[in-house]
Amino acid sequence: MLNIIVVCGMGLGSSHYISMNVIDIIKSHEIHATVENCDLLSAFSKEGHIFIGADYFMEQLEEKPFKVCLHDLFDKIELEKKFLEAVDSFYGSN
Repeated sequence: MLNIIVVCGMGLGSSHYISMNVIDIIKSHEIHATVENCDLLSAFSKEGHIFIGADYFMEQLEEKPFKVCLHDLFDKIELEKKFLEAVDSFYGSN
């Protein structure tokens, strides 16, 4: 099962909003995954498969191989497109 980590500064606001959108996307595409949100500092120690967040946060998570870097946190089309590309890349590499 895919483990998705959504990251924001405090782990409460934008990451919660994005998590809800990711849950909608995984349901509509029948992707088996767990979704959790956290703050940036906690993200460094998380064992997720795909990390999602604002591009300026994702730049700091250099060692994480599968990241979705969002320019507009409220753009659901950008989120879905980039997330599905990351899912394809993840499964293509495993």
